[in-house]
Amino acid sequence: MTGADVKPLLPVKVPVPSDIEIAQSVEPVHISKIADAVGLLPTEYDLYGIHKAKVKLNVRERLAGKPDGKYVVVAGITPTPLGEGKSTTTIGLCQALGAYLKKKVLTCVRQPSQGPTFGIKGGAAGGGYSQVIPMEEMNLHLTGDIHAITAANNLLAAAIDVRMFHERTQTDEALFNRLCPADKQGKRKFAAVMLRRLAKLGITKTDPQELTPEERRDFARLDIDPASITWRRVMDTNDRFLRAITVGKGGEERGQTRDTGFDITVSSEIMAVLALATDLSDMRERLGRMVIGNDTQGRPVTADDLGVGGALTVLMRDAIEPTLMQTLEQTPVLVHAGPFANIAHGNSSVVADQIGLKLVGEDGFVVTEAGFGADIGMEKFMNIKCRASGLTPDCVVLVATVRALKMHGGGPPVVAGTPLHHDYTTENVALVTAGCCNLARHVQNALKYGTPVVVAVNRFASDTDAELEAVRAAAMEAGASAAVICAHHGLGGAGAVDLAEAVVAATAGPKPDFKFLYDVNISIKEKIETIAREMYHAAGVEYLPEAEAQIEKYTRMGFDKLPICMAKTQYSFSHDAAKKGAPSGFILPIRDVRASVGAGFLFPLVGSMMTMPGLPTRPCFYDIDIDPATGKIVGLS
Repeated sequence: MTGADVKPLLPVKVPVPSDIEIAQSVEPVHISKIADAVGLLPTEYDLYGIHKAKVKLNVRERLAGKPDGKYVVVAGITPTPLGEGKSTTTIGLCQALGAYLKKKVLTCVRQPSQGPTFGIKGGAAGGGYSQVIPMEEMNLHLTGDIHAITAANNLLAAAIDVRMFHERTQTDEALFNRLCPADKQGKRKFAAVMLRRLAKLGITKTDPQELTPEERRDFARLDIDPASITWRRVMDTNDRFLRAITVGKGGEERGQTRDTGFDITVSSEIMAVLALATDLSDMRERLGRMVIGNDTQGRPVTADDLGVGGALTVLMRDAIEPTLMQTLEQTPVLVHAGPFANIAHGNSSVVADQIGLKLVGEDGFVVTEAGFGADIGMEKFMNIKCRASGLTPDCVVLVATVRALKMHGGGPPVVAGTPLHHDYTTENVALVTAGCCNLARHVQNALKYGTPVVVAVNRFASDTDAELEAVRAAAMEAGASAAVICAHHGLGGAGAVDLAEAVVAATAGPKPDFKFLYDVNISIKEKIETIAREMYHAAGVEYLPEAEAQIEKYTRMGFDKLPICMAKTQYSFSHDAAKKGAPSGFILPIRDVRASVGAGFLFPLVGSMMTMPGLPTRPCFYDIDIDPATGKIVGLS
């Protein structure tokens, strides 16, 4: 079968209507039908309405002896601010595998944030005739996982400030007695979470009455250094005016003010924990060991030191279960987690992939997506997510577009919200060819992991055959096992059949001999420099004084064996978004290094990174409304 022979199963229209018009033109089947088809038992999921369900993690136990399916990760070349259709390609590929090639397939994607949905980029349910539906539900609250993260993150933030307040206003004895109040019989006892702090302090006593005054003081006083606090409040809205705030201005706080700020929820470490945890117990441990800062002696202070690790897990209890949805062509999708790709590791959850690989079985396929360009999302997928999951990919699909390659070849800037320059809408093979250095770099980077690469050239209406052939030829010359022109946006799965065939062929042999880029046991600087050299082609790394101090501190604290999650612009291999193509020979500046100990990585800050986006002059929310007569949402994209 080839794409030219395939008739679309969907009633496609030309020109392609808006995403929401397409999504609302197809009636989703009851989610129980999708669950049955993928092999879930009725006891292994909970319905959230009729079009989505939460999948229980115990399905892995039932299928533990079943072989895994093929594991495919979709990444992309360095994108324009408009995006190159990576999510759309992920969904189109799965529609082709399932609805046309009749393979068992499961798509794993991240949950969209309200930030881009109401901001400038729009939602992340795919596009055209390759979408997850209902797209309104996916792009808005879904099953509330992001709201659970917001609640848990802000509970921890509140615990930090109130603990400092009470420590400053009470004696050692009063503080201890309030932390361990006496019952009606006058007996005091430790809460279960307090035993973790006692163990950390080397105190083996479990009866509060037996602690010496010095032990009581050490237990009760965290002595948090306010200047060291890295934990900030979050909300899932682009609100630039909350990037820097002062808390404690109320009269009851007795002048104990502190400068802090808000990040967007998807950049919270709790989101990264959700994506990397393997079960409820693992999530509990990761949440408890999250470091919020250090004490006045330089020792790390954790969520469990604050006594809140268990409560965070309670708030996150339902969030650890992936959400089952469907594509326009009724193939199954697991939507789960949504960590930032330029701050955190930018991949959907470990548990969704693990569940999917068991459900599809030996002859099936799980297709998961890594955020932004492959130098960010794919590198973190390989070196962070694969370490956490124990899974390794059978194939990398690398999404490229003529538009992005023209930009990398020296085309005018691409700016969201403004019309494209005519260079992007008229044929210019020379510009495309000049930009293919970016594609070649990404292909060669992916091959370093020992995994075959299939290039998916996402065709836009203005692309010409000569331009597309230039991209295909460059991909093959760079070492791709196949390079396929795709039209899934306008045709659904029918437009990605050739891509699906190429993926089947690339994964037909033995499991690839996967290789990590670095050994986690080397030093922090060695890991940073390996990524800078091998993925970005930097000539060297410059560490600013703040970064040097943090590296020394984290090494002393024992965090130096964690993998590295580079916080870098997605718009260039370098730290400078203006450097397009395949820059090399530059010095990569590391201005700071921070720790996500619960998630399990260190993240160096490369240049200036924004953790709370701002709204543009003309946000997407201008177009979003509801039809009161039908209750239908309009204007989502």
